[in-house]
Amino acid sequence: MSAAIEASGLTKRYRSTLALDGVDFRIEAGRIIGLIGPNGAGKTTVLKTMLGLTDFAGTLNVLGRDPRREREDLMREVCFIADVAVLPRWISVEKAVDFVEGIHPRFDRQRCERFLARTKLQPKQKVRQMSKGMIVQLHLALVMAIDARLLVLDEPTLGLDILYRKQFYQSLLEDYFDEHKTILVTTHQVEEIEHILTDLMFIRDGRIVLNTDMDSMGERFIEVMVNADHAETARALGPLDERTVFGKHVFLFDGVERERIMALGETRRPSVSDLFVATMKGTYA
Repeated sequence: MSAAIEASGLTKRYRSTLALDGVDFRIEAGRIIGLIGPNGAGKTTVLKTMLGLTDFAGTLNVLGRDPRREREDLMREVCFIADVAVLPRWISVEKAVDFVEGIHPRFDRQRCERFLARTKLQPKQKVRQMSKGMIVQLHLALVMAIDARLLVLDEPTLGLDILYRKQFYQSLLEDYFDEHKTILVTTHQVEEIEHILTDLMFIRDGRIVLNTDMDSMGERFIEVMVNADHAETARALGPLDERTVFGKHVFLFDGVERERIMALGETRRPSVSDLFVATMKGTYA
């Protein structure tokens, strides 16, 4: 399968700050990738390099193009939803739809109107009359109606209530995604996207510290809840993390033989958020 995005030695420095430290990764086409990291880890910088919004050292190929030299051609096949939707306060819903339809050859007006029909937005309603959540809804409808090969989502549902957030991700799967599209999403609401991801990347201090597909994650990592009398046995196996829940010890293991773990107590596949917390411990120390 061809790579939608491939980076080698990707490095970015802002004066004295090393934002990306020789990052290597490969993202296949037709995947949904979660790029997860704490504040200041380098997530936004990765997105900026892919979108041609900042210079960098190393090699980066996005949809077969170098974002530094071929940004105009690249952006015909890429859509970006930022964490802050910026729309003119004077523009109305219908005028915004007209504008995007007039400038983007891959915009599908009917698809946009289907997204808008699920909201309370009215055609004559202007941005200055909308709440923050409504502005985000309009922005999402406009961008999701563009038939892009790569969709980059940076905290796409920030400011939306939980009902619309769930509806957005459901629409992403049912109405937008197919085997020809690639979606890269960053968010702090990890629990809400876990069920749609095919791949997972953790970034910390400008480095990729975990890069795996979701199936392999389930095979590699395992959690076990044990009584106090088995706690020392579990610690001797070198857990990645340990926490206490309702008086019982929960251990997270990486690559330890499952039969040994299952003999200690009740096991389960860890959630992405549990794995993230375990991996990022000490980040804010």
